[in-house]
Amino acid sequence: MSSSTPTETFASFSLHPALLDGVRALGFEHPTPIQGLAIPPLMRGRDVLGAAATGSGKTAAFLLPILHELSKRPRGTTRALVLAPTRELAAQIADHLKDLARHTRLTGAAVFGGVGISL
Repeated sequence: MSSSTPTETFASFSLHPALLDGVRALGFEHPTPIQGLAIPPLMRGRDVLGAAATGSGKTAAFLLPILHELSKRPRGTTRALVLAPTRELAAQIADHLKDLARHTRLTGAAVFGGVGISL
């Protein structure tokens, strides 16, 4: 596997156009190294195990391929489950999903114990 290069863009991953709009709206054009390594095999349905520093783009690295796949499928049911070790990380992932999917009809929620349900 080769790492992400400055000339590589998110468009080179063939992501759904609405997701590319979300990435651009966040101000990102070039993937980080973890994104450049993880997104291509994830887009092919492969499993990936990756480690990178905080703030390196790991969340977008796994969310973008999930959102891309979900954009092709029917709505109305739970279609993906992301497990996180802390409620703070679960909330952060849900926020990031909302930002990346802002130009789609895809939604997500963080679900964790210890707090009341507010609808």
